[in-house]
Amino acid sequence: VELGSLEQEPCLDGWEYSRDVYRSTIVTEWNLVCDNDWKGPLSTSLFFVGVLLGSFVSGQLSDKFGRKNVLFATLAMQTGFSFVQVFSTSWEMFSVFFVLVGMGQISNYVAAFVLGTEILGKSIRVLFCTLGVCIFYALGYMLLPLFAYFIRDWRMLLLALTLPGLLCIPLWWVIPESPRWLISQGRFQEAEDIIRKAAKINGITAPDVIFDPSELQDLNSQKQQTYTILDLMRTRNILTITIMSVILWMIISVGYFGLSLDTPNLHGDVYVNCFLSAVIEVPAYVISWLLLRNLPRRYSMAAALFLGGCVLLFIQLVPSHIRALTILLVMLGKFGITSAFSMVYVYTAELYPTVVRNMGVGASSMASRLGSILSPYFVYLGAYDRFLPYILMGSLTVLSGILTLFLPESYGMPLPDTIEQMLLVKGLEYRPASSSTRDSKEEEENPEIFKSTAF
Repeated sequence: VELGSLEQEPCLDGWEYSRDVYRSTIVTEWNLVCDNDWKGPLSTSLFFVGVLLGSFVSGQLSDKFGRKNVLFATLAMQTGFSFVQVFSTSWEMFSVFFVLVGMGQISNYVAAFVLGTEILGKSIRVLFCTLGVCIFYALGYMLLPLFAYFIRDWRMLLLALTLPGLLCIPLWWVIPESPRWLISQGRFQEAEDIIRKAAKINGITAPDVIFDPSELQDLNSQKQQTYTILDLMRTRNILTITIMSVILWMIISVGYFGLSLDTPNLHGDVYVNCFLSAVIEVPAYVISWLLLRNLPRRYSMAAALFLGGCVLLFIQLVPSHIRALTILLVMLGKFGITSAFSMVYVYTAELYPTVVRNMGVGASSMASRLGSILSPYFVYLGAYDRFLPYILMGSLTVLSGILTLFLPESYGMPLPDTIEQMLLVKGLEYRPASSSTRDSKEEEENPEIFKSTAF
């Protein structure tokens, strides 16, 4: 009998869902099955569309209105719309708010990352960008399956994940604005007040004159220039770095989210596998921090990408009955890609100058979101061949490792503050400015002032 030629009719009497793993989901809430089964994965894609839009907008807003203002505005946006999402009455309403939540989520992440990068000294900066940001991300990732195990109703789970956002409100009076951004906007007195407060908290005597009056007069006499996304493509040097960063972020994101989304397809309990996928990120972030502290950026990233890519390519050679080894290799592959994901934030932030740094990281993150939107389709290819997703992700990861070797090296260099300093990058080699700005000099001469992780 040719089953494909038989006439079919839709289910007329409704559906009865298994409650063994989940008690309630958006699938069971709005019957996203049969003719509506495409709405389930589309919900995830729409969230990443919101993340994509947020990556594009947040960089420009942060460079214009300040890191701190955008950080807390988008925190309020994420928490508020997540709370409203709990009371969704339809899949359409849920999806619209999911886009807005995605916009807020990535916007505050990028703004917080750039704020910490600019406000901290060189040694603490690396610690913040790796362990400070990423370890807490991994801890939240580990808490997710724990919450989901005990709260199996999607509305209550979403509410439990939303309410902790209220704990960020008191931080408004703790976190300062970026002095580097204030200087780029000509607000020197505010920047000096923050630096002196930092020096006082660290028990350091700040110099009587932090900013040379003659330099301030020259800067004040100059017309404040407004920067746009087009400045990331103004010269051949900046354009080259931007294109390479976009490709690199996109490929790394495909590997990271592809492996994360493929976790339910692994053998064993879905909650345990999700927890293991989160736990493996902790040593990955620790290793990336150690590499960033002691070794050049591009070689460290290339090594991590080669490890992750080669391991994923090797999975197809493992016999099907050795399931434990397959899971081990998947986790090792995610270890390498996660390490690279952690390092690429630091690397990218160090390549761009202060005036467009948030915009540069935001544009790269936007490319990363394109990769995250594509990643479910890589996982979907597993329906045709179980190893095809690993072959594609492994090959792309190895290619991205090769691409990394052509980026300029930023290890041991002061952060560039102006586009003029970036213009000294010739081709693919990083050449530092002959004389850094006064702000960079102060950091090198008085590193203790910038030592604190909170002012």
